[in-house]
Amino acid sequence: MDEPDDVKPDYVISAAENRSTAEYDAVVIGGGPAGLFAAANLKGMRTVLLEKTDAPGKKLLLSGLGQCNITHAGTPAELLKHYGGGEHAAFLKPALQAFKNSDTTAFFGQYGISFETMENGKVFPESRSAKDILQALLAACKTAGAEVRTGCRVKSIAQSSAGFLIDTGAETFSAKYLIIACGGKSYPHTGSSGDGYLLAKSLGHTIVPPKEALTPVYVKQFPLKELSGISVTDATVRIFRNGTLAAKNAGDLLITAFGFSGPAVLDAGRWIYAGDILEISFVHLTPGAFDTLIIERCQNDGAKAVPNLFYDLGVPERLIHALLSAAGVSESLKGAQLSAAARKSLVRAFTAYRAAVDRTGDFSAAMATAGGVSLSEVNKKTCGSKICPNLFFAGEVLDIDGDTGGYNIQAAFSTAFLAASAIRAGNQADSSRE
Repeated sequence: MDEPDDVKPDYVISAAENRSTAEYDAVVIGGGPAGLFAAANLKGMRTVLLEKTDAPGKKLLLSGLGQCNITHAGTPAELLKHYGGGEHAAFLKPALQAFKNSDTTAFFGQYGISFETMENGKVFPESRSAKDILQALLAACKTAGAEVRTGCRVKSIAQSSAGFLIDTGAETFSAKYLIIACGGKSYPHTGSSGDGYLLAKSLGHTIVPPKEALTPVYVKQFPLKELSGISVTDATVRIFRNGTLAAKNAGDLLITAFGFSGPAVLDAGRWIYAGDILEISFVHLTPGAFDTLIIERCQNDGAKAVPNLFYDLGVPERLIHALLSAAGVSESLKGAQLSAAARKSLVRAFTAYRAAVDRTGDFSAAMATAGGVSLSEVNKKTCGSKICPNLFFAGEVLDIDGDTGGYNIQAAFSTAFLAASAIRAGNQADSSRE
């Protein structure tokens, strides 16, 4: 599977190598996981994949810090809990049932790739190489007879009596079927700069405004910045907007030099905006239960200094001292000396620590994009357009985004599989009528 980074497989064709107008059965726009997997599943059809950069899979190579967290363990029902809920999960249900995480590992197993499932459910190739996954996808495209063309940025799409005319400036491609799989807007240096939204809109589709997802939060004049690198297991984050609870999430929390990160915040990024208030609980107790605990410990161990009352709660020691400071409670104070007012301040600091969001990370820092092609205009059973016949979508260009942990790549494969399956069925039906 290994190839030097500067070697391009001979079945990947640069735009300059062929400038003629060409006719195909299907055109796939976008050389990320969704586009490559769609092309790989269009066997028996004349298919071309158009990638605007000089090489496919650039964002895939960055996934999992280059190790490629390709999917997540669990049943389809369990995976569906990690896509923001509501219509997003309902839309993805047919895709995740049609092409499961076990199908993903089985598919790549055909190319000699074995996988390791971590305790947290994340699934990685045993080689820990995203490059192996990319090379398998390219090999699958070759096996399917799909051409992969680089340096082909689509400038416009026109509908014709035969289907679609796709113009790259240098070439024009004609096809009955079209899959837009251009990704979102995160990591734009890899080619994901929102082109798919413009193309979909030109064909009549509504675009839900894109927003950064899986992105850290910046807090203005962050008081905990000296604790950068400290993490808290299973913290709870509540998001308040204009005094109203907008959303909440739980997971591991990482304190950074500028604010918060880690799954608790990253997975909630789809809901967080500048000006929001984060209310964080660092302990696995409700405010009432934590208040009761403090009272009991002050009664039973009143001779202990207040910090010593909290060392067994799973909160890092340095954070305990910082929270005491935030509550205005002296570290030298004994438990028996703790006033009711001080106790309430500690409850707020440990179970409802508040931080104002200055901003979230921009698209260069975000690992995924929320928003995209409106799901109400796409058939969830085929990923086909309800507006434009024979137009399909796959992956992050759709208004779907998953939590961190392999969910987004799995959604890319599953939606691509549905789109390719629907196109193959349509093509076979066309052939039988001829």
